Amino acid sequence: MFQNNKKWVYLIVLSLIWGTSFILIKKALIGLNPYQLGALRTIITGLFLFISGYKTVKTIKKKDWKWIAISGFFGSFIPAFFFAIAETEIDSAVVSVLNSLVPLNTILFGFAVFKIASTRKQVLGVVIGFIGTAILILQGAALNPHQNYMYAGFVIASTLMYAVNVNVIKKYLQEVKPLAIATGNYVVIFIPAILVLLCAGFFTKETFSKPELGMSIWYVSLLSFFGTALAKVLFNKLVQMSTPVFASSVTYVMPIVALGWGILDGEGFSLLQAFASGVILIGVYLSQKRA
Repeated sequence: MFQNNKKWVYLIVLSLIWGTSFILIKKALIGLNPYQLGALRTIITGLFLFISGYKTVKTIKKKDWKWIAISGFFGSFIPAFFFAIAETEIDSAVVSVLNSLVPLNTILFGFAVFKIASTRKQVLGVVIGFIGTAILILQGAALNPHQNYMYAGFVIASTLMYAVNVNVIKKYLQEVKPLAIATGNYVVIFIPAILVLLCAGFFTKETFSKPELGMSIWYVSLLSFFGTALAKVLFNKLVQMSTPVFASSVTYVMPIVALGWGILDGEGFSLLQAFASGVILIGVYLSQKRA
């Protein structure tokens, strides 16, 4: 009974953390440009992981580093910038719903690239999910004509990269400890993040003269510690104490939290967008069914 209750606590905490990540990105962008935000998020997360997981890096075999690098760039580095770029144009609530496409794209990549079999119900879920995505984007563009919904492409591209990452870990890094994978990822992408930060105009008088800079760095720090480093550990524990299917149900709850934050922050969200979000989540639900 205790273990059963504990997994629900982990699920709720993860949903709150990841659901809050999107509004934290939005707030951090007030004092930072998306490249500075993505770089700082990567650097700060890396520092947290190095403190807790540096010993695990020694356990990574030489043959695994290629896949660790691919996992790092596709699963962490590039999406950190793409999500920030997307939120310069579209609402955080919409971004959170589009992020729910990860399980659908994981199935697509698993079937097309890694030859992992899929059921008819899963394929149906993918189709339904993408129909919902089309409705959400088109309705969002109509509701917010001042926003450039072409930037939704950055979110969709990120979900594709997350899908590649999941399949790489499943196929090539099964024997590597989760903390070792996460720490190894940031060993690879830490220096590139520093180079991006140097080139993004962060260390300039203009940046340091912004009154919003202090709060933006605070938001990025919260995002890095809770939304990335801590969330990875909690999610791994949730998978271990329950099942992958139960753990993936965070995908359904997370957008609800993000939508709540978006509405509280004054973002518009129509009934048709809510319907489209429901369609996406139904697609995600079906995609999790093996039979």
